[in-house]
Amino acid sequence: MMISARTAPKTRGLDDVEIVLVSDREELERIARKMEELSSTLELKFFSRDADNVRRSDAVVLIGVKASKPKDLDCGGCGYSGCQEFKNARRIRGKGYSGPSCVLQLIDLGIAVGSAVKTASILNVDNRIMFSVGVAALELGILKNSDIALGIPLSAYGKNIYFDRKPKT
Repeated sequence: MMISARTAPKTRGLDDVEIVLVSDREELERIARKMEELSSTLELKFFSRDADNVRRSDAVVLIGVKASKPKDLDCGGCGYSGCQEFKNARRIRGKGYSGPSCVLQLIDLGIAVGSAVKTASILNVDNRIMFSVGVAALELGILKNSDIALGIPLSAYGKNIYFDRKPKT
Protein backbone atom coordinates (compact mmCIF):
# COMPACT_ATOMS: atom_id res chain seq x y z
CA MET A 1 0.00 0.00 0.00
CA MET A 2 2.75 2.42 0.90
CA ILE A 3 4.61 1.64 -2.32
CA SER A 4 1.41 2.18 -4.31
CA ALA A 5 0.95 5.58 -2.66
CA ARG A 6 4.60 6.53 -3.19
CA THR A 7 4.65 5.58 -6.87
CA ALA A 8 1.26 7.15 -7.69
CA PRO A 9 1.49 10.02 -10.20
CA LYS A 10 2.22 13.46 -8.73
CA THR A 11 1.68 16.94 -10.19
CA ARG A 12 4.80 18.16 -12.00
CA GLY A 13 6.56 15.03 -10.72
CA LEU A 14 7.01 16.74 -7.34
CA ASP A 15 6.45 14.29 -4.50
CA ASP A 16 5.18 16.09 -1.42
CA VAL A 17 3.29 13.05 -0.12
CA GLU A 18 4.15 11.78 3.38
CA ILE A 19 3.35 8.18 4.30
CA VAL A 20 3.53 6.62 7.78
CA LEU A 21 2.56 3.14 9.00
CA VAL A 22 1.26 2.78 12.56
CA SER A 23 0.96 -0.79 13.85
CA ASP A 24 2.03 -0.47 17.47
CA ARG A 25 -0.97 -1.14 19.78
CA GLU A 26 -0.06 1.72 22.12
CA GLU A 27 0.25 4.17 19.23
CA LEU A 28 -3.11 3.02 17.80
CA GLU A 29 -4.67 3.57 21.22
CA ARG A 30 -3.10 7.04 21.43
CA ILE A 31 -4.68 7.92 18.08
CA ALA A 32 -8.06 6.54 19.21
CA ARG A 33 -7.94 8.58 22.44
CA LYS A 34 -7.11 11.75 20.48
CA MET A 35 -10.04 11.03 18.14
CA GLU A 36 -12.40 10.77 21.13
CA GLU A 37 -11.06 14.04 22.51
CA LEU A 38 -11.51 15.75 19.13
CA SER A 39 -15.04 14.36 18.89
CA SER A 40 -16.01 16.74 21.68
CA THR A 41 -13.63 19.60 20.87
CA LEU A 42 -14.59 19.82 17.19
CA GLU A 43 -18.20 18.74 17.80
CA LEU A 44 -17.83 15.93 15.27
CA LYS A 45 -19.40 12.91 16.97
CA PHE A 46 -18.32 10.43 14.27
CA PHE A 47 -14.70 10.83 15.46
CA SER A 48 -15.66 8.82 18.56
CA ARG A 49 -17.27 6.07 16.47
CA ASP A 50 -14.19 5.95 14.21
CA ALA A 51 -11.95 5.65 17.30
CA ASP A 52 -13.53 2.25 18.01
CA ASN A 53 -12.54 1.15 14.50
CA VAL A 54 -8.93 2.23 15.09
CA ARG A 55 -8.82 0.21 18.31
CA ARG A 56 -10.00 -2.91 16.46
CA SER A 57 -7.62 -2.38 13.53
CA ASP A 58 -4.33 -4.18 13.02
CA ALA A 59 -2.63 -1.11 11.56
CA VAL A 60 -3.27 2.33 10.10
CA VAL A 61 -1.61 3.83 7.04
CA LEU A 62 -1.42 7.62 7.22
CA ILE A 63 -1.01 9.65 4.05
CA GLY A 64 -0.66 13.41 4.06
CA VAL A 65 0.55 16.39 2.05
CA LYS A 66 1.75 19.92 2.67
CA ALA A 67 -1.37 21.50 1.15
CA SER A 68 -0.15 24.97 2.11
CA LYS A 69 2.74 24.55 -0.35
CA PRO A 70 1.61 25.42 -3.90
CA LYS A 71 2.80 23.54 -6.98
CA ASP A 72 3.63 26.91 -8.62
CA LEU A 73 1.41 26.52 -11.68
CA ASP A 74 -0.80 29.60 -11.02
CA CYS A 75 -3.83 27.41 -11.87
CA GLY A 76 -6.25 29.34 -9.62
CA GLY A 77 -7.81 26.16 -8.26
CA CYS A 78 -7.31 27.45 -4.72
CA GLY A 79 -9.49 30.46 -5.43
CA TYR A 80 -6.63 32.94 -5.74
CA SER A 81 -5.31 34.55 -8.91
CA GLY A 82 -1.97 32.80 -8.59
CA CYS A 83 0.45 31.03 -6.30
CA GLN A 84 1.96 34.24 -4.91
CA GLU A 85 -1.46 35.47 -3.77
CA PHE A 86 -2.09 31.99 -2.29
CA LYS A 87 1.23 32.16 -0.40
CA ASN A 88 0.30 35.58 1.03
CA ALA A 89 -3.21 34.51 2.07
CA ARG A 90 -4.12 34.36 5.74
CA ARG A 91 -4.45 30.77 6.98
CA ILE A 92 -7.85 29.96 8.49
CA ARG A 93 -8.37 27.07 10.92
CA GLY A 94 -11.41 24.88 10.36
CA LYS A 95 -12.60 21.71 12.05
CA GLY A 96 -9.43 19.69 11.70
CA TYR A 97 -7.61 21.36 8.84
CA SER A 98 -6.39 24.82 7.90
CA GLY A 99 -6.74 26.51 4.55
CA PRO A 100 -6.47 27.68 1.90
CA SER A 101 -5.08 24.55 0.26
CA CYS A 102 -3.38 23.97 -3.05
CA VAL A 103 -5.90 21.97 -5.05
CA LEU A 104 -3.10 20.17 -6.89
CA GLN A 105 -1.63 18.95 -3.58
CA LEU A 106 -5.08 17.67 -2.61
CA ILE A 107 -5.42 15.88 -5.95
CA ASP A 108 -2.02 14.25 -5.34
CA LEU A 109 -3.24 13.15 -1.90
CA GLY A 110 -6.40 11.68 -3.39
CA ILE A 111 -4.51 9.77 -6.06
CA ALA A 112 -2.03 8.41 -3.50
CA VAL A 113 -4.81 7.34 -1.12
CA GLY A 114 -6.79 5.78 -3.97
CA SER A 115 -3.72 3.84 -5.10
CA ALA A 116 -3.10 2.59 -1.54
CA VAL A 117 -6.67 1.36 -0.97
CA LYS A 118 -6.71 -0.25 -4.41
CA THR A 119 -3.72 -2.33 -3.33
CA ALA A 120 -5.37 -3.22 -0.02
CA SER A 121 -8.46 -4.33 -1.92
CA ILE A 122 -6.43 -6.49 -4.29
CA LEU A 123 -4.90 -8.15 -1.22
CA ASN A 124 -8.35 -8.56 0.42
CA VAL A 125 -7.45 -6.34 3.38
CA ASP A 126 -10.49 -4.53 4.76
CA ASN A 127 -9.99 -0.78 4.94
CA ARG A 128 -11.76 2.56 4.98
CA ILE A 129 -10.46 6.04 4.28
CA MET A 130 -11.02 8.24 7.36
CA PHE A 131 -10.68 12.00 7.66
CA SER A 132 -10.95 11.65 11.46
CA VAL A 133 -7.83 9.47 11.74
CA GLY A 134 -5.81 11.94 9.66
CA VAL A 135 -6.86 14.88 11.84
CA ALA A 136 -5.90 13.02 15.03
CA ALA A 137 -2.52 11.98 13.57
CA LEU A 138 -1.78 15.59 12.64
CA GLU A 139 -2.76 16.81 16.11
CA LEU A 140 -0.41 14.24 17.64
CA GLY A 141 2.47 15.22 15.36
CA ILE A 142 2.80 11.73 13.86
CA LEU A 143 3.10 13.26 10.39
CA LYS A 144 5.95 15.79 10.39
CA ASN A 145 5.63 17.43 6.95
CA SER A 146 1.88 17.48 6.29
CA ASP A 147 -0.96 19.83 7.10
CA ILE A 148 -3.72 17.68 5.60
CA ALA A 149 -3.86 13.90 6.05
CA LEU A 150 -6.13 10.91 5.77
CA GLY A 151 -5.93 7.65 7.68
CA ILE A 152 -6.59 4.18 6.34
CA PRO A 153 -7.27 1.65 9.13
CA LEU A 154 -6.70 -1.99 8.15
CA SER A 155 -8.18 -5.23 9.42
CA ALA A 156 -8.74 -8.86 8.47
CA TYR A 157 -11.80 -10.36 10.17
CA GLY A 158 -14.65 -12.52 8.92
CA LYS A 159 -16.73 -9.34 8.44
CA ASN A 160 -15.55 -5.88 7.46
CA ILE A 161 -15.56 -3.80 10.69
CA TYR A 162 -15.65 -0.48 8.82
CA PHE A 163 -19.19 -0.87 7.52
CA ASP A 164 -22.55 -1.28 9.26
CA ARG A 165 -21.21 0.93 12.04
CA LYS A 166 -23.60 2.39 14.57
CA PRO A 167 -23.21 5.96 15.80
CA LYS A 168 -22.06 6.27 19.41
CA THR A 169 -24.67 7.64 21.78
